[in-house]
Amino acid sequence: MRFALGIEYDGTDYCGWQAQRNGASVQADVEKALSFVANEPIVVVCAGRTDAGVHGQCQVVHFDTSAQRDARAWVLGVNSQLPQAIAVRWARTVSDEFHARFSAQARRYRYTLINRATRPALSRRYAAWERQALDVDAMRAASRCLLGTHDFTSFRTVACQAKSPVRTLHVLELERSGEQLVMHIEANAFLHHMVRNIMGSLIEVGLGARPVEWIADLIAARDRTRAGITGEARGLVFIGPRYPRAFGLPDEVCLS
Repeated sequence: MRFALGIEYDGTDYCGWQAQRNGASVQADVEKALSFVANEPIVVVCAGRTDAGVHGQCQVVHFDTSAQRDARAWVLGVNSQLPQAIAVRWARTVSDEFHARFSAQARRYRYTLINRATRPALSRRYAAWERQALDVDAMRAASRCLLGTHDFTSFRTVACQAKSPVRTLHVLELERSGEQLVMHIEANAFLHHMVRNIMGSLIEVGLGARPVEWIADLIAARDRTRAGITGEARGLVFIGPRYPRAFGLPDEVCLS
């Protein structure tokens, strides 16, 4: 049978989602817990890998197993074997046609920034920090040119392994509430470091170091070296993918 899981995690102390030899990964802990409950080796496929320090609100994975367990047993059993930083939110049986990565038609992230003179303490694990005042209206104006289909070479890491730098950005919204600035962003898919690089460049506009038109220039330049710094990992949360409703998954990961 094939199952899909929705997984939440605090990525602070992990080297990222993907299993690696040189550090603890979310994937390794999830597969270890699943294998214990299934009493057989389990390998998962995720909707989108996250980097070291990046968090997940509803990462979706799928796996195949011969173990006879219902959805409730997977949730309770796996959670009993996971560290406190990871939790399974739900489990569903899915058809063999479902693929956590390739069936996803969109992916969503949230980036949180504390904008005040002193560093944050309570939110330090889940928000980046900028001490200088930001002009959010200028950042919003600059961000509008990013919507639509573009070559995002200027906003991906040089180590990005994606075959094409072209992506379609559906949503990019900046919300300011007091000292907190939140960017909501959704695309068909993202390049490596794309969200953090977009935020890093928008911060330069917000600081007045670059004009509003600079972001459009970066798109045209297709040159990572001309863009801003990469935003801190701790401010980024993978909200989750979106799938066609026909797969029968919870509303939070379905197309609206």
